[in-house]
This record gives sequence, C-alpha cells and structure tokens, in this order.
Amino acid sequence: MRKWIMGFVAAAMLTSSTGCLVPIYSADPARRAQQLIYTSEDLRSFLDEWERIWFLDQPSHMKPYRTSGLVL
Repeated sequence: MRKWIMGFVAAAMLTSSTGCLVPIYSADPARRAQQLIYTSEDLRSFLDEWERIWFLDQPSHMKPYRTSGLVL
C-alpha cells in the first residue's frame, strides 16, 4: 500500500510540473516581465560581446577598390 501511495504522489508531482520543480521566474507578473527582459537582453548582447572579444567589431580598412593614396 505504501508503494502505491508513494507512486501516486510521485506521479502527481511529475505531471503537475511543467518544467523544473522550482520555477526560474517569479510568480508576480510585473517582476516576471522584468526578469524576462533582463534575460533576453543578456542573450541579445551575447553576439556583441563575442565580436568584441575576438576583435570583429573593428572597422575594416580594406577598400573595395585599390587607391594610390594621393590627395586630389
């Protein structure tokens, strides 16, 4: 009988959760919106940070055509 009760409790806990047992975001809608904005901004700025680390954000000095360097 104890196995059945423990199995039922475990099944109820597993089917009632939609992800983790501890939610990552707050239940308050205003605070949850703020947390989601912070999270999305972090992921959005990741590409800029990656380019800055690898020096890919520097301006290109290469021209699409050759110049002689003379001032006209």
